Amino acid sequence: MTGDERTADVEPALRSYGVSVESIDGDDPLDLTYMTAFPGREIHRGEIGRALNALIDRAEADEWDPVRVEGTVVRSPGDVLGTWHAEAEWFEELIRYEISETEFSSRVLETVTHEADAGADPGDSPDDATAGETEPEGDR
Repeated sequence: MTGDERTADVEPALRSYGVSVESIDGDDPLDLTYMTAFPGREIHRGEIGRALNALIDRAEADEWDPVRVEGTVVRSPGDVLGTWHAEAEWFEELIRYEISETEFSSRVLETVTHEADAGADPGDSPDDATAGETEPEGDR
C-alpha cells in the first residue's frame, strides 16, 4: 500500500469514529478540518480524542504512518472554533509504550488554541463531564 492510499483511507476511519470530516489534505503534515457537534466557545475534548483514537488504531494496525496532524475545528464552513496538533513522534512514543495515554493527551491539549469568541453564545461553556474522554481508549 502506498503512502497516498494510506492517507486516503484515513478519512473513512475518522468518519467511523464519529468525526465529521470537512477536509483532509496532505501527507505530512496531515491537515484535518472537521465540523464540531459542540459549537460552543471551546473545542470539545472528546472530539479530539475520537480523531486521535482513529489515527492511533490505524497506526497500531500498520495502516497509517504517523505524521504531524494539524486539526482545525469549525462550527460551520469557514467559522473556525480553534486548532490543535499532534506530532508524529508523540504517536510513535505512545505506540512503543514510551509515554502513557495521559501524557499523549496532555501534549495534544497543550496545543489547543481557540478563535476569540467568534460566533459563540455567551452562555456556552465546555462540557466538563467529558474531560476524561480525551485519552485514547483501550490498552496501548
